[in-house]
Amino acid sequence: MGGGMKSFLEKALPFAAMVMVECGEVGMITLGKAAMNDGLSNLVYVVYYNALGTIILLPNFVFHSCRNRRPPLTLSVLSKLFGLGLLGICLLQVCAYAGINYSSPTLAAALGNLIPAFTFLFAIIFRIEKFDVRKSTSQAKALGTIIAITGAFVMTFYQGPALFKTILGHDSHKNLVSSQQSNWILGSLLIGITCICSASWNVFQTATVKEYPDEVTVVFLFCCFGTIQCAIFTLILKGTTDIWILETGTEWVSIVFAAITGTAIRSRVITWVLCKKGPVYVSMFKPISMVIAVIMGMMFLGDILRLGSVIGALIIALGVYTVLWGQAKEHSLAINDVSRLESSTENTPLLHK
Repeated sequence: MGGGMKSFLEKALPFAAMVMVECGEVGMITLGKAAMNDGLSNLVYVVYYNALGTIILLPNFVFHSCRNRRPPLTLSVLSKLFGLGLLGICLLQVCAYAGINYSSPTLAAALGNLIPAFTFLFAIIFRIEKFDVRKSTSQAKALGTIIAITGAFVMTFYQGPALFKTILGHDSHKNLVSSQQSNWILGSLLIGITCICSASWNVFQTATVKEYPDEVTVVFLFCCFGTIQCAIFTLILKGTTDIWILETGTEWVSIVFAAITGTAIRSRVITWVLCKKGPVYVSMFKPISMVIAVIMGMMFLGDILRLGSVIGALIIALGVYTVLWGQAKEHSLAINDVSRLESSTENTPLLHK
C-alpha cells in the first residue's frame, strides 16, 4: 500500500506542479499585456519582476547555503549559469513580452505548443532522445513535429473571421483597439524565437542540473545573472530614466504577481520537474495554457478569437500529441524490453542445471 501511494505521488506531484505553473504563467502574461497596454515597457517589466523575484529567492538561497554543503562552483558551472540567465531571461523573456506586446497572450499560449516539437529536435541533437527513422515511434515524433510547425504557420499568416469578439462591454474599447492595431506577424515571429529559446533552455537547464545537482543554487544564480544582463541591455537600448517610473496600479500588480509566480515559484518548480522527468515532459503541458489564455484574454483584455487561431491551435495540438504518443510508446517498449531481459536473466541459471 505504501509503495503504491509513493508511486502515485511520484506521478501526480510533477503533473499537478506543471498544471499550476501553466495557470500562473498565463495569468502572468495576461497581467503583463494589460500593463504594457497602459504604457509599461516590456524591457522594464522583465527587469523589475526578475529583480523582485531574485530578492524573494535570496533568503532561501542564503539559508540553503548555510545549512547544506553544496558542490563547489567551478568556472565551468558559473559560465553555464551565466548562459542560462542570458538565454532564459535576457533573450527568451524579452522576446516573449515584445511578441505579446505586438500580438496577444492567446497567440503566445498557442504558439507555445511549438516548444515540445523544438524540445524534441534539440533533445535529438544533444543525444538526450534517441531517433531511429525505421521505428514507428520515431516516425510519429518526426511527423508530429512537422504538423506542429505547420499549425504555427497557419496561426501566423491566417487570422480569419472573428468567432467571438469579446465578452466585455464598452470599457474594453481601448484594449480592443490596441489589439486590432498590433503587428500580428512580427509578434508571431518574436514568440516563435521565444519557443526556440525555451526549448533550448529546457535542454540546457537539464544538462546543467545533472552536472551541478543543487537546484536552489542553480535557480538563484541564473535568475541573478539574467536580471543583471537584462538591466544592462535595457539601459543601453533605452538610455532614459522615464521608462523606469511605474504610474498605474496595474503595472505594480503585474510586476509583483510575475515576481512571485514567474521567478520565485515557476523557476524552482520547472527546475525540479526537469530533474525528475526531463525536458520533453515539461514541454508537453503547453496545450493547457492555450485554453486558459483564450478565456483570460477575452475576459480581461477584450481579445478577439479568430478562426485562424482556432484552426492553427488544433493543428499544433494534434502535432504535439503525436510527438507525445511516440514518446510514450517508445517508453512503454523500453520498459517491456527491460522486463523481458530481467526475466531471461532470472531463468538462465535454471536452464543450466
